[in-house]
Amino acid sequence: MAARPSRIGLTGGIGSGKSTVAAMFAELGAAVIDNDAIARELTVAGGAAIAPIRAAFGDAMIDAHGALDRVRMRALAFAEPEQRRRLERILHPMIHERSEQLARAAQDRSRVLIFDIPLLAEAAGARSELGLDRILVVDCPVARQLSHTRARATMAPEQVRAVIATQASRRARLDIADDVLVNAGSLDALRARVARLWTNYSAVQAV
Repeated sequence: MAARPSRIGLTGGIGSGKSTVAAMFAELGAAVIDNDAIARELTVAGGAAIAPIRAAFGDAMIDAHGALDRVRMRALAFAEPEQRRRLERILHPMIHERSEQLARAAQDRSRVLIFDIPLLAEAAGARSELGLDRILVVDCPVARQLSHTRARATMAPEQVRAVIATQASRRARLDIADDVLVNAGSLDALRARVARLWTNYSAVQAV
């Protein structure tokens, strides 16, 4: 029978260390399909999502360069959940289509496809739509999430807490997990746990 790569959904809350884990899998040979990177690709100037976003939200959400004004859109999405859902209805089908394009391109060169999806717990039906074999949740306490994001100096603590409040709860993420990677120690310890998971994930899948 033909072999196919394992399809692993990777998720975790803001500041959980999910991106670090994805990078470690990439070092081991996984193909990482990053939903956030796809979203950025779609919303740069000339991106495929710009026209429908402009039609739905008006010119105020497009910056002077023709890209999505992320600061304004983030503020709107936090203030009005229905507007966030409206944006998601535009972006999610496009992200899914691009994810599958990248997966098809990578399937002959990697035994493992990692779908890095921050909002996997919020996306009903994503597991079956993407054909995921396993879901890996990177978990850590809220205090550590705040510490990680503070170290990156990209968001103030109150902004991080606001993002956490809009994301699925830790319990909701853990409820969908096949595997849980607790990020509460050193990078070396995290890397060792990733290596053990890699051994399991890279076992040949038959189709």
